[in-house]
Amino acid sequence: MRGIGKSFPGVRALDGVTLNLFAGEVLALVGENGAGKSTLMKILAGAQPADSGEILIDGKPAQIDSPRAAELLGIGMIYQEFNLVPELNAIDNIVLGSEPGRGPFINERQARERATNVFAELGIELPLNVPVARLSVAQQQMIEIAKVLSRHARIIVMDEPSAALTDREVDRLFAIIKTLQARGAGIIYISHRLEELPRIAGRITVLRDGAAIETRTIDAFPPDEIIRAMVGRRLESHFPELPVLRADAPVMLSVQNLFHVPMVNGVSFEVRSGEIVGLAGLVGAGRTEIVRAIAGADIPDRGEVSVRGKPLRVHGPRDAIAAGIAFITEDRKAQGLVLGMSVRENVTLAHLRQFQNRELLIDRDKEEEATDRYIEELRIRTPSPEQLVHNLSGGNQQKVVLAKWLVGVANVFLFDEPTRGIDIGAKAEIYNLMVNLAQNGAAIVMVSSELPEVLGMSHRILVVRGGRIVRELSRADATPDAVIAAATGAAA
Repeated sequence: MRGIGKSFPGVRALDGVTLNLFAGEVLALVGENGAGKSTLMKILAGAQPADSGEILIDGKPAQIDSPRAAELLGIGMIYQEFNLVPELNAIDNIVLGSEPGRGPFINERQARERATNVFAELGIELPLNVPVARLSVAQQQMIEIAKVLSRHARIIVMDEPSAALTDREVDRLFAIIKTLQARGAGIIYISHRLEELPRIAGRITVLRDGAAIETRTIDAFPPDEIIRAMVGRRLESHFPELPVLRADAPVMLSVQNLFHVPMVNGVSFEVRSGEIVGLAGLVGAGRTEIVRAIAGADIPDRGEVSVRGKPLRVHGPRDAIAAGIAFITEDRKAQGLVLGMSVRENVTLAHLRQFQNRELLIDRDKEEEATDRYIEELRIRTPSPEQLVHNLSGGNQQKVVLAKWLVGVANVFLFDEPTRGIDIGAKAEIYNLMVNLAQNGAAIVMVSSELPEVLGMSHRILVVRGGRIVRELSRADATPDAVIAAATGAAA
């Protein structure tokens, strides 16, 4: 890719970016959210046109004006948000758009054969006839990879492929990538997990503000220099210092004997004012289900939730919001935002009564004033409050979700994977925000699949397995080995 330029209204997304990929290599592509990584890859995959520059495949100029054109050139993209049809099974998703057969009739035997062969090649076993909506995130990830490989891709882009995987699943993903390398495929690997890059990448390219800042071999690019290249400054500390808990701090959130079939089984815990409690465990352990039940996103079957000593009768999210509970959901695009609405509309959406005038209409000026405040405080990168949220980067979308809850009056914050898929600079900002909330007396429950994050950002850690809290660890006693042992059932 040579001199690739791209602009959107009010934003210069790419400014003359040049990037090279060789056969059989893994090139890591890193940068803050909004640096231009996804835009650059969408241009390569034919999902967006470039304003300037050229793309060469095997040294020859290539015209990539559609995803189909990219596919015919051997380019395959695995997006961070899966492009699967939930109601279809693995076989149907893999052959979708290139179904074997003649005329309107699909050759079911050939379709199954194609899917079976590619899974065998990858060493993957999963149910072929089950709707993919019923499969795990890791299984869906493998179907995305199989879908690309079934179309004989030689250039494969993986956008945050490990973001929702367990360590064991990441190991399997890396083994598959090494198999693809051995076959001569070139892989562009986008990730915010810098610690995993030395295991897999040969070179690394850093984008910042739409420009390619630097490319080096992975051995010649220490993590602190990568971070400095990404954010344009040195980050003094990955995790901020947590506030000291007062001995007399009142209990803000109390959960007693909470049940929600099938994944919340008699959960009890308390969180005090100024405390950050981490929920750790494997994917599928029930952590998300616990915070959803507390927030009224799912209605508990039985049990009691109290906020500031007052029992909460949860009939839905409205009751939880009224009681001062804010829920930052795991899937910001599907559950935390309305992508077709503006930043302003999303920021005020959960608290519209605050912005009503005497005629019960929305006071636009008041909305804009509140939105401008949080755009500045949270450093949301947007051309204006009227920009559609769909056009923002993942990290800035996450900040809009946070702004939505900060507009209201909340005492309890439930953070479900608050930094998934966002860059290291935005992570530091969210960590500082959590610390500030705790310093101001809020109680925080944080679900995270990143063990360093749980260890670095929690006063206490509750380990979840099978929908139950199986162990509580103080900050002093919490070690990676102790958390993993409890999460996997190896602990006594």
